[in-house]
Amino acid sequence: MNVPSSQQLRLLPAVERVLNLPPLVSLCAQYGRGTVTGWVRQTLHDFRCGAAGPLSSIATEIEARVVQMVSELAEASTLQRLRKVINGTGVILHTNLGRAPLAPAAIEAMIEAAAATNLEVDLTTGRRGRRAAAVETLCREVTGAEAALVVNNCAAATLLTLQTLAAGRRVIISRGQLIEIGGSFRLPDVFQQAGVTLHEVGTTNRTRLADYAQAIGPESAALLRVHPSNYRISGFCESVAIAELAMLGKQHQLPAIDDVGSGCLYDLTGYGLPDEPIVRESLQAGADLVLFSGDKLLGGPQCGVIVGRADLVARLRSNPLARALRVDKVTLAALQATLEIHRAGRAFTDIPVLRQLSLAADELHARGTQLLGQLQAVTSHAEAFSLEAVMSAPGGGTLPDQTLPSWAVAVNSSNANELSQRLRLGTPAVFARVQEGLTLVDLRTVNPDDDSTLVRCLAESVAE
Repeated sequence: MNVPSSQQLRLLPAVERVLNLPPLVSLCAQYGRGTVTGWVRQTLHDFRCGAAGPLSSIATEIEARVVQMVSELAEASTLQRLRKVINGTGVILHTNLGRAPLAPAAIEAMIEAAAATNLEVDLTTGRRGRRAAAVETLCREVTGAEAALVVNNCAAATLLTLQTLAAGRRVIISRGQLIEIGGSFRLPDVFQQAGVTLHEVGTTNRTRLADYAQAIGPESAALLRVHPSNYRISGFCESVAIAELAMLGKQHQLPAIDDVGSGCLYDLTGYGLPDEPIVRESLQAGADLVLFSGDKLLGGPQCGVIVGRADLVARLRSNPLARALRVDKVTLAALQATLEIHRAGRAFTDIPVLRQLSLAADELHARGTQLLGQLQAVTSHAEAFSLEAVMSAPGGGTLPDQTLPSWAVAVNSSNANELSQRLRLGTPAVFARVQEGLTLVDLRTVNPDDDSTLVRCLAESVAE
């Protein structure tokens, strides 16, 4: 480090003087005087200890450098705020980018709900109503369930269900379904927090109905099936269908709980994708409760949905833990708008996740050709851009090992990683992927409404 001399240190400006300089007066108005004062003190401290690099011997240059560094701290804080980005990674349900992008109708509903709303009031009578009643009605309509309950994510749905129905007792589950979900949370840990004893049956790759039957005893409280959303076991393997498990549960008066994970409402095989558990089919097969996420294939906000038998859902709702796990009005508004789209039969046109999953590669190629033409019109570096065939991924722990043919705008540069960083630090941030020396923006995950913005960002990235 370059520790400054005592003479140089005497040239450092006072905190108050820096705060009164025009650029910092503007920052104080934007971020608050207390916050900017902290940045100024941090910057001056960095200069004193040599962490900010060499210190000039000219007071005006030092002052200008202090202002620059404080401005950089302000800019860095802005980059950490939640803001819109363009997802060009090709991962449809990108967990780090917020998973399911919401439908325009859901976004509008969230904005409207941000004001005063009829969250817990019956407009007809003017009396207090039940939170989420309208959303639960929609959940029943699109799944065919008797009752529904919404909590803040699918892990919460599992926790509430197990704690309510099986605390102090045993829940029987196949050893091959003891999954780890995002953030290193493991299903056995959820069992432990719910006060439930885990009763594993079968082996990692093979579990039979007889394994469940032999495990049932006086301490058994429920049978649980968990869809291994983020991995697959193939080859020499065997598992028990929910219909068989539900029948066994009814014979022993034990609820059969089906955690289907992704919240799929449709048969996706027509789009070249494998079977996913469909919520309605699980209920029709006899599952007493079905648990799923709202922000995966349902295409809505982060939440967990529990549907099934009315008596069991009533027990879950009466658990005090349900209040701690409930969602806010903005989430309910987004979920309601999303479910209304499903009910209206417009899911594959209006819900981004399902639209992106169902897009044909030919459509993406035609769109990419148009974008290349627009880039040629606005930049003198048109030769840097091309179209490349790529593969997209569903992501979000959904449909693992599955890919979809797609097309990407490729940018050829001397340093693909640096170019990717420039795009990420732009406004808006563009997230791309680097592959074989190219920076690739997969069009499958880019909202068509953002195409003109993407063209501008790409043109600016090669002009620097």
